[in-house]
Amino acid sequence: MSNTLFTPTQLGALSLKNRVVMAPLTRCRATGNMPNALMEQYYRLRAEAGLIITEGTSPSPNGLGYARIPGLFNEEQVQGWRRVTDGVHQAGGRIFVQLMHTGRVSHPANMPVGASVLAPSAVAVPGEMWTDAEGMQPHPVPREMSETDIAESIAEYAASARLAMEAGFDGVELHGANGYLIDQFLNTASNRRNDRWGGSVENRIRFAVEVAKATVAAIGADRVGMRISPYGVFNAQVPDAEMDTLYLRLIDELNALGLLYIHIVDHSAMGAPQVSPELKGAIRAAFKGKYILSGGYDVARADADLVAQRGDLVAFGRPFISNPDLVSKLRSGQELVAPDFATFYTPGEKGYTDY
Repeated sequence: MSNTLFTPTQLGALSLKNRVVMAPLTRCRATGNMPNALMEQYYRLRAEAGLIITEGTSPSPNGLGYARIPGLFNEEQVQGWRRVTDGVHQAGGRIFVQLMHTGRVSHPANMPVGASVLAPSAVAVPGEMWTDAEGMQPHPVPREMSETDIAESIAEYAASARLAMEAGFDGVELHGANGYLIDQFLNTASNRRNDRWGGSVENRIRFAVEVAKATVAAIGADRVGMRISPYGVFNAQVPDAEMDTLYLRLIDELNALGLLYIHIVDHSAMGAPQVSPELKGAIRAAFKGKYILSGGYDVARADADLVAQRGDLVAFGRPFISNPDLVSKLRSGQELVAPDFATFYTPGEKGYTDY
């Protein structure tokens, strides 16, 4: 077997000690939306990864849709995240923050006073979500974003990226996947607009492109990646006949900006529809930056795909939850500890830092 997964590589100006990426994993430990000492311990313990991508972190009060997710839009949050990045760097790791605005996937009970549930169109997500204050609650109908709302949201991503640099992050990942705000503009299930932000492929990719453009202008293209989920159905997204065209057009625009990497979500290993292999291959061929693979990988499959140049790095998600020393275990072939699903999103150290 090849050991390509464990060989060093370059990601822009960053030297990574291996090609293992810790995928972003929402864990809901940021009480008061503040990064804290418990989170510093959690990430530092996983610094063996070549690259850590944090849990989804909101660039705006309006994006704090889930209970206890962190933000990155004020100085107190910068100081909290600085503790995390210092810990990871002291342990020899590299860390990007994933900027995730939840858009319509939200509830006012999870948000600070004055925040609004915003989306491209006034279409609610089916079903319910957890709130600490009121238990399970139906998703509300979001407010359709005005031109002013859109401009402010784009500016918030760029401002948050600048704060990420203050906080010591090595870069940012824009969460354009899984039915959150950027993906809500891409997808016809959540975008029913007939202005310059909706309808045609060119219009539906505009928000993603403008967010990327503003973020690149703020911190430089060599510090910016994007996660996308073609054919994803999470948060009630639906594929459409123009999906391949849309994503390849988006890739063209991201190439023009010189984006550092693209990170493809593939949840087919967890029962979601398979991402079209043809589209994944076409994105790989077209994109000029690095390509992060994901989706139920083991060492053998990761090595095979790296050797075949289907990607440059491989993201592992759930195995990192219960195996902080995942890289060592994968390298030595040790048995992995199974995660405790009941503690994925609960407060406190149980199921978080006690494995």
